[in-house]
Amino acid sequence: MKFPALLEFKVATEDWEFELIHQLNYKTFVEEIPQHEAGVSRRLVDKFHSENTYLICLCDKSLAGMLAVRAQRPFSLDQKLPRLDDYLPKGRTVCEIRLLAAEKAFRAGAVFQGLLRLVRDYFRQNSYDLGIISGTTTQQKLYKHLGFVPFGPLLGTSQAQFQPMYLTLETFEEATKALFAVVDSSS
Repeated sequence: MKFPALLEFKVATEDWEFELIHQLNYKTFVEEIPQHEAGVSRRLVDKFHSENTYLICLCDKSLAGMLAVRAQRPFSLDQKLPRLDDYLPKGRTVCEIRLLAAEKAFRAGAVFQGLLRLVRDYFRQNSYDLGIISGTTTQQKLYKHLGFVPFGPLLGTSQAQFQPMYLTLETFEEATKALFAVVDSSS
């Protein structure tokens, strides 16, 4: 999927793409949102790396943005919130969306919109109908706009607090219908 001309949205498959993912993870989750300790290598390999599917946005050979989807239990939220399933709608096929990150120069519309579309398509292709996240408290307005429902207590530290949230595919499709219609008409 290409959108607009210089941006390419895809599932990461190449070694060089994974290296860029580790570097962006470091910038985002060590330098910006202090969740991990600094390291000399300036790269952060996610503890679930081998189980993650990375949905990415490339601009030429640079990583503009990314997120990871993972369906294998236990989720990272299982480890932070006992009895996770008690908070979730029953009868759903759940996956966890993690590691949403974008280079600062790409944090406006097109990258985020393209990643949202890629997530929607990935959910449909894999029959997922419920996504869970640990959403940063600084972006609650955005998450609400997309249809996320907060549940459970805040997690994390005073420097980086996160709200567990879930999103059904139906709510997500409804919330993004207008956004995707605009994107489709300009393609």
